[in-house]
Amino acid sequence: MNKEVDRLVAWLQDEVAGAGAQGLIFGLSGGIDSALMAALAKRAFPDKALGVIMPINSNPEDEKDARLLADQIDLWTQKVDLAPAYQAVLDQAGDLDSSLAKSNIKPRLRMSVLYYYGQAHNLLVCGCTNASEFYTGYFTKYGDSACDLFPLVDFTKTEVYDLARFLDLPQKIIDRRPTAGLLEGQDDEKDMGFSYKELDAWIREGVEGPNIDKIKAMHKKSGHKRVFAKAYRREQAKVEE
Repeated sequence: MNKEVDRLVAWLQDEVAGAGAQGLIFGLSGGIDSALMAALAKRAFPDKALGVIMPINSNPEDEKDARLLADQIDLWTQKVDLAPAYQAVLDQAGDLDSSLAKSNIKPRLRMSVLYYYGQAHNLLVCGCTNASEFYTGYFTKYGDSACDLFPLVDFTKTEVYDLARFLDLPQKIIDRRPTAGLLEGQDDEKDMGFSYKELDAWIREGVEGPNIDKIKAMHKKSGHKRVFAKAYRREQAKVEE
């Protein structure tokens, strides 16, 4: 576990140096993934790791947990309340009858703030999506998936918890129910219809649980989220004529 952390920290340092940047920036939500990202970034760049707390009518406990983590590791933080901006978008674009479309505005607003601070301070934006979320597409396209680096994308949710315990992150955060925090009372596993334990067993060991068809369907349907937008290529079009 120690070697894994050391390799990941070294990779972060190499990527930042290669980009001519000075450090890392990420959203700090109070959840387990962003907490692990914060701890790793702090190890890689003790003075240039920035966690941005961006509530949008969020549960106050989210910010409390984010600050609990920040205080423990002495993390540089900023807070930007995006509730007025979110409401302004709805007011101008129209409050359409789609709770999912409305909730996905939130991570896209947060992405814009991260790049604003990142560019101003010469920091690379880190996404906090893990392997389990990436496999199923349980993230917002061009929202929390819009980043410069995906440090956690090769670690399942189970492995994220293992790393969090190894790094002695606050137990309150480790014990939290996994949630994207976009809707009140949202629960990752209820949304997906299966547990992270079952999902991770399939990803890592090929174990087919009772919800394997649902997992495979979710992976297939979300394939577009794991690639760049399709681009027209003139030479390819000529070949296909």
